[in-house]
Amino acid sequence: MVRISVLLCLAFTLRTFAFPAYQSLAGLSREELDRIIPTLQASAIEQPPGPLNDTSAKLVNDPTHPWIAAKPTDIRGPCPGLNTLASHGWLPRNGIATPAQIVNAVQEGFNMGNDLAVFVTYAAMLVDGNLITNLLSIGGKTTLTGPDPPSPAIVGGLNTHAVFEGKAIPPPDDAFFGDNHSFNETLFDEFIAFSNRLGAGNYNFTVAAEFRWQRIQESIANNPNYSFVSPRYYTAYAESVFPIAFFVDGRKADGQLDLITARGFFQDSTFPTGFFRSGISTGFNEVGAGIAQVFIPHPFAPGRNQGVGNYVPDPNSANFSQFCKLYTDFVQQTVVGLYPSPTGALLTALKANLGFLHGPLGSNCPEVFPYGQ
Repeated sequence: MVRISVLLCLAFTLRTFAFPAYQSLAGLSREELDRIIPTLQASAIEQPPGPLNDTSAKLVNDPTHPWIAAKPTDIRGPCPGLNTLASHGWLPRNGIATPAQIVNAVQEGFNMGNDLAVFVTYAAMLVDGNLITNLLSIGGKTTLTGPDPPSPAIVGGLNTHAVFEGKAIPPPDDAFFGDNHSFNETLFDEFIAFSNRLGAGNYNFTVAAEFRWQRIQESIANNPNYSFVSPRYYTAYAESVFPIAFFVDGRKADGQLDLITARGFFQDSTFPTGFFRSGISTGFNEVGAGIAQVFIPHPFAPGRNQGVGNYVPDPNSANFSQFCKLYTDFVQQTVVGLYPSPTGALLTALKANLGFLHGPLGSNCPEVFPYGQ
């Protein structure tokens, strides 16, 4: 009886703690990689999709993409855009996708430009995805295989903090304070107050500039571990722009996001009824112009706190005049730091995904090859 009990316990443990196919391998030791990779079903490396042929405004909350509430086992994370695409079936509704599926979804659902879609997706994939299975979670709470009822656990994906976190403007709080992915009514109330005071009841670039500045100042004043360096420095300002670029109905195109629509995206992960995607393909150039409108009213250097309220600029971080440094630092410091000595299939996948990351940059930024060509 004792022996049978031990065997049953062992089987239960292995079943409960099986490594998820979408869990990132980043930062694992050589011993952990050697143990985990043989248990994964390797997937063929696929090329990223190209740009859309039709970039006009079109209905995306259509009969073939109805909103369905996420199940308890579905994954949702810090990005309201990806959450919405999953809840409408533009992405797999369980919140687990390949990079190609994500590129297709953000292009089809929001009219994101191919250069931006490919770059941010493969940057996230390199940090938060599983390079062997070619799967990426959009982040947040999920359930591991286990007993009934299953036990929830936070499992990587785009919920990983400080790199390409995909945070929305109003929610969530900094990860230092705990939950960095759930809707936060208090912060959304601040978002409403700023929009009412500065945007006549709409979120626009004027509101975005002031609200981003407020969030930065609050983090400096309250978070001793606050870090605002590249790449987070870039993505934070981009996230201020995204709701204006992607959440405003394409038939309006006036840069004014009303608060009812905003709440639908941020809280409920839903397109408004009859929603048309933007009629402008928003890529690097368009987002860069938007970032300038958010940044210029309050120019602010990248840096980090050294204790509460003691923000120290970091001259080694890429800033908005050094986009190629963003790319090279991300590859040579972030990616190499997470994967210092890859071999075999992992090395092959890393090289391929790094190539996909660089693709949209073309000749504008020299490609770097930390693992050889």
